[in-house]
Parts: sequence; C-alpha cells; structure tokens
Amino acid sequence: MQVVKGLDPIQYMGRWYEIAALPSLFQPKNSINTRATYTLNPCGIVHVCNETWSYGKRDCIQGVAYKADPKSNEAKFKVKFYEPPFLPIIPVVGNYWVLYLDDDYQYVMIGEPDRRYLWILSRHNRMDDEIYNMLVKKAKEEGYDVRRLKKTTHTDPPPGLGDAPTDTKGLWWILAIFGK
Repeated sequence: MQVVKGLDPIQYMGRWYEIAALPSLFQPKNSINTRATYTLNPCGIVHVCNETWSYGKRDCIQGVAYKADPKSNEAKFKVKFYEPPFLPIIPVVGNYWVLYLDDDYQYVMIGEPDRRYLWILSRHNRMDDEIYNMLVKKAKEEGYDVRRLKKTTHTDPPPGLGDAPTDTKGLWWILAIFGK
C-alpha cells in the first residue's frame, strides 16, 4: 500500500472535513457535518477531536495520534481513543495511514492496512467532483471496496460549537454500536 512520505506535521494540523468514508461501527449512521481537528502538542503528540452531528446534537470523541515508527518518514500513525466516551477507560488504538495528500495540504485520503476503514477529507466541506473521483480511483487501486463509500452530508455554513447541544452522555456511541 502506497503511503505518503515526508508529511509536514505543522502544515497538516487544523480542521479537515469528512467528504466520504467507509461506514464504521463507531460513527452514527445518520451523522452529518463530520470533521476532525488536529492540534500538535509541544511533545510531538497530536490531539485529535472528531466531531459529528446526529439527532440534532454535536457528538465528539477526543484522542491522540502519534507516529507508528518515529524513525520512519512514512505517514503511518497510530490513533488512540478511550471508549466509551462517557466513561473513557478502554484504550482503542487504530492505524491512520496517509495514503494520498495533495501538495497544498487541501485534501487527503486516509486508510489502514486491513482496508476496512477509509476517509476522504478536505479543508473545505465540499470537494470538486474531479478530485473526489481521482481519490476514489486511487482507493480502488489500493484494494478498497469503493462501492461502500458513503458521502458525508454538510450544511452551509458548517455548524459552530454553540449551534447544537453536545451529547455528553455518549448516547450517539451506544446508538452507533446498535447500527443506528
């Protein structure tokens, strides 16, 4: 699997909007406005804040990302979240491999070696069809079942933090486990 080499972590930080993804257990089925915000800590660890809106509420989970092999120049990271979000006691670690990134750090394709998870992200909540189709083609070439890709709905303008109450009880997480 091709992985980006020489990723500039400072340029990569900030907000990314999910344009499409392979469905997963840990995200509500009816989620919209899904996005991730990455912040580099002084020690080199990245703070991750994944947000989505479902059932009229903002759902979020926070974690960390770090280089899988600090000596490698490949963009292979590990992400760690604690589950369930309302009682964060169980560490869940996954792979976050940057499979494609444009030179201007405006869109990216993230995957992992088992090819169960795939995300197409952009700095904007919309993506040109030509770029999207190019990324889908690359994903297919890497062995992903792109027929399962689901485009993410976004509103204009994107919601702010105060635009909806936050689900602090983790109801979204429980619903996602049951396929809702």
